[in-house]
Amino acid sequence: MNRISRVLIANRSEIAVRILRACRELGLETVVTISEADRDSLPARLADRAVCIGPAPATESYLKVATIITAALGTGADAIHPGYGFLAEQPELPEACAEHGIAFIGPTAENIRTMGDKLWARKLVKELGIPVIPGSELVSDFNEARKVADEVGYPVLLKAAAGGGGKGMKTAAKAHEIKTVFEEASAEARAAFGDERIYIEHFIPNARHIECQIIADRHGHAVHLLERDCSLQRRYQKMVEEAPSPVVTDELRDQITQAAVRIAQHIDYENAGTVEFILDQDREEIYFLEMNTRIQVEHPVTEMITGVDLVAEQLRVAAGETLSFSQAEIRLGGHAIECRINAESPRAGFQPCPGRIKKWIPPEGPGIRVDTHCYEGYFVPPYYDSLIAKLITKGQDRAEAIERMQSALQGFQVSGIDTTIPFHQFIMQNPDFLNGKVHTRWVEDSLLKEYRHHEGD
Repeated sequence: MNRISRVLIANRSEIAVRILRACRELGLETVVTISEADRDSLPARLADRAVCIGPAPATESYLKVATIITAALGTGADAIHPGYGFLAEQPELPEACAEHGIAFIGPTAENIRTMGDKLWARKLVKELGIPVIPGSELVSDFNEARKVADEVGYPVLLKAAAGGGGKGMKTAAKAHEIKTVFEEASAEARAAFGDERIYIEHFIPNARHIECQIIADRHGHAVHLLERDCSLQRRYQKMVEEAPSPVVTDELRDQITQAAVRIAQHIDYENAGTVEFILDQDREEIYFLEMNTRIQVEHPVTEMITGVDLVAEQLRVAAGETLSFSQAEIRLGGHAIECRINAESPRAGFQPCPGRIKKWIPPEGPGIRVDTHCYEGYFVPPYYDSLIAKLITKGQDRAEAIERMQSALQGFQVSGIDTTIPFHQFIMQNPDFLNGKVHTRWVEDSLLKEYRHHEGD
């Protein structure tokens, strides 16, 4: 890996640890950026060097491009890995890297801009003949929104054109709700992205969220690594992911993976990315949703069923190497499930629970993987996302993966803070989940009510 020898990791928490370990296996030196709140973090302890880049608030540290570049130059780093979140999908970072001769471990700025604008991405994909969810172009006010919604058909989803992560997304079931929902979505989009543009899609009630992992090099090779099912969500935030999807047929899989690779090839995509789709379970039809131009939180389930180290491959691609495998070498091996363990209280409406971890004993055993930055005595800060661990299990089939997850959750011992472990235990025992009878609104429409009743007992 001649072009890269020292990597600056411009992120924190479990993804920083994950990148650190991939770098170490490839013999690369590591520098991690930390805020004042992360001085005692595991990434700071594991890296060859840690550089404080500012106060706790992300806007004063992890979100400052100039500060990240200065840290890289000051430590002699020749590459930057942004992880996910923060600056990972901001084209200004790869542009600044190019200006200073630093390798960016991710897609090009043009890739990020092209797919980051959801309206432009819809138009591009539609021109390729790939189905998109029925909807609109930009709507400028609620009167136009109501007219479009009437044409598209209720219920509708109002979405931020520059959005992601569930922000700036609101559902309207009836015409009289449009004005309020439009104003709420616009305000949330403006606050989150500095861009209040809104468009409308028909909302598909019985939908599953299916995504396809792709990776491409700069030599024209683009490969898919099968699909993941991310349908278990709360407020558009994923909670449980699995690979492969329990409902995707071989025919649908071919449609999804071929569409994902076509999109990547069309835009000359480089590095890791995820093309997301909505599956209408009633019609058995698939629609393009969006593309995330970064490594995903849920990438471990894909690694578990394919045997590919995606982060190591990102590093190789950024160094100018060709992919280390071909499409023909990607084979489905077993089934994997990931539970996102958050420092939140399910009984208190998933209220974040920062604080000192008094006991931390993660599970171990065959087919069990834990990606985390936590340890006994670690203080979970209140300033960032509440994710504290990703618990992943693999089995020969879905039944064995679920059985191992049930056992792993039972053995995951944490005290001092509340976590979502009890809620995940409840999911793993639910008949609808076990039978694969879920959709993207299932958690909010059904499971939460059952859980509150269960906790009341």
